[in-house]
This record gives sequence, C-alpha cells and structure tokens, in this order.
Amino acid sequence: MAQEIEIEFKNLLTKTEFERLLNSLPFPAQPQTQTNYYFETADFKLKENGSALRIRKKQEAYSLTLKQPHREGLLETHDPLTDQEAEQWLNGQIVMKQHVRRQLEALHIDPENLIYFGSLTTERRELNYKDVLLVLDYSTYGDTADYELELEAASAEAGQRMIDEILSGYNINKRETPNKIKRFFREKMDK
Repeated sequence: MAQEIEIEFKNLLTKTEFERLLNSLPFPAQPQTQTNYYFETADFKLKENGSALRIRKKQEAYSLTLKQPHREGLLETHDPLTDQEAEQWLNGQIVMKQHVRRQLEALHIDPENLIYFGSLTTERRELNYKDVLLVLDYSTYGDTADYELELEAASAEAGQRMIDEILSGYNINKRETPNKIKRFFREKMDK
C-alpha cells in the first residue's frame, strides 16, 4: 500500500517513566533499531505545508515516506528504496519515486530543492495491547537523547482512551510532544 492514515498519540517520558513502562508491560526485551534520515528544502517548504519527508532504514530495508496533515491524523505516502537509491539521496542525488513525487508535485515542491539535514536513530519496542499498538522509543539525534511513548490506534477515540489510561495508570504527566522530525529540527536549529 502506498498510502495510509496514521492515528497516533505521543508522550515524552523521563528515563524513569520509560523504564517503568518497559518493566511493567510485556514489551520485547531487545529493541529493533531504525534510523530516520530527514529532508527539507532550504526555505522549509515542507514545514510550511505541515509536512515532513524522511527515509527510514529498518531491518536493512529503506522506505521513503512523506507525512502530511489529514483530518483524521497523518497521511503517509510511502515508496520503497533500494540501498543504492537511499545512498544517492543521502549524497544529494535525489531519485524520485512515483507516489511521493505525486504528493510533492501537489504541494508545488521541486524534488531538486530537497536537502539532507541529518539523522535520528531510535531503539524501538512494539507491543500489541488492548487493540492498539504501543511503542516505546529511545531516540538519539545530535547531542540529544529522549524517551517517548507512542500509541497507534484504529480511531482517535480509542487512542485517546488508551493514552489517558496508561498515563493515569502509571502516574505519568501528559507532556506536549512534537513529532520526531520537529524535535530533530529544533535541536539542529538551536545550535
């Protein structure tokens, strides 16, 4: 599938809160590592459109993903990349793919203007729990590391109920949690 709607909830965690969830719920003992490589134009046209573009390397496979706002969450458009294509992207030689190209054209963004800004690496643990996907992430980018609870649900109502239940049940404060790309760029621009 080239597109999907993602309904997710996020909450930044302290290290202690992260460990409490990790030790209290049946998350896998070993994380899976994934790296996100972020792209933007020099004048931040993607951000201006509420969008984000990344290549994700997960289990030795690369995927190009454009995230855009959608009334129910985020619209994600995906295209697979070969190892060689991903390397070309990272070296400034944009190899545009069918589905993402179509979406960028609708945003009036020329792929030739895309610039690689850097990467964020995440150690991720996933758990299917009460009809939602719970995700514990430990991410590093630049000089920053953070801990995060993500929750993906079939509906906004189910997701809101579950995130409230977990935060309340484990005595975790609700925190404003920008998505990873926003945190990455904030850290990058603060330097």
